[in-house]
Amino acid sequence: MPEMPEVEGLRGFLETNLVGRTIATAQLAAFSALKTVEVPLSALQGLEVTSVTRHGKFIAVGVDGLWLAFHLARAGWLTWHDPVPATPVRPSKGPLALRVTAEGPPTSPDAENPGEGPVGFSLTEAGTQKHLAVFVVTDLVQVPGIARLGPDPLGEGFDREAFARVLAEHGRTQLKGLLKDQSVLAGIGNAYSDEILQAARLSPFKLAGTLSETDVTDLFTAIRTDLGAAIERARGAKPAQLKDGKRTHLRIHGRKGEPCPTCGTPIAEVSFADTFLDYCPGCQTGGKLLADRRMSKLLK
Repeated sequence: MPEMPEVEGLRGFLETNLVGRTIATAQLAAFSALKTVEVPLSALQGLEVTSVTRHGKFIAVGVDGLWLAFHLARAGWLTWHDPVPATPVRPSKGPLALRVTAEGPPTSPDAENPGEGPVGFSLTEAGTQKHLAVFVVTDLVQVPGIARLGPDPLGEGFDREAFARVLAEHGRTQLKGLLKDQSVLAGIGNAYSDEILQAARLSPFKLAGTLSETDVTDLFTAIRTDLGAAIERARGAKPAQLKDGKRTHLRIHGRKGEPCPTCGTPIAEVSFADTFLDYCPGCQTGGKLLADRRMSKLLK
């Protein structure tokens, strides 16, 4: 799943390559992806792209008074086209959800193609479960997922004291769930929450209200450090490079059985119905293995 660093990388790429261009077409291939009906996709055609912003894991393309917002969900991705494929977009059950083309010169001199275009991007989603979401709105508060977002942990004004207040407000919530809850903190998902908790040496199941002052500081520092470093790595990367870049730099997520880079203990995993978490018993739980929820059910 794309998380804050990858989404920020995509945002920056789109900002460089789209702002200043005019939307030529916006074609839907998966009708289930479009979650709004008040403003049609066709309303974007002929309008100039004025901005590209990120809100948690949402990207919003500002188009002369309208917004094209989207969330890539667990299996979605963005592919950049230069040139745009000649194959027409047709409704299907395949991975393609949306294709947008744009023409005219971009504002940024750093654009991949500073010419007239056309260029564009496609939103695709692998698998049979389709959760990728597209919105065309006049105001971003009309997107439910954006309206409910908590503070951005890297946002201006979000300091250690603000983070401590968040933890106090959700004192009975386990840290893993708290970090992933978009209404509490915007942008962190399954992979980076594992990385952050390992860096802070905290159990994923520890309750937020039980943290010491040192724990709070360590967790806040880990959030800022891990996310900040990942965003720096993503900056300037092309969309095709961002996926592999994420996997390459993850220390423990997706590395069950490998030695922890900090202490050498084999990384352990807890499996759930449709997801998993990874942790280091040596760094985070005092050597204790956490119960695997899926295996526990099988053994009953």
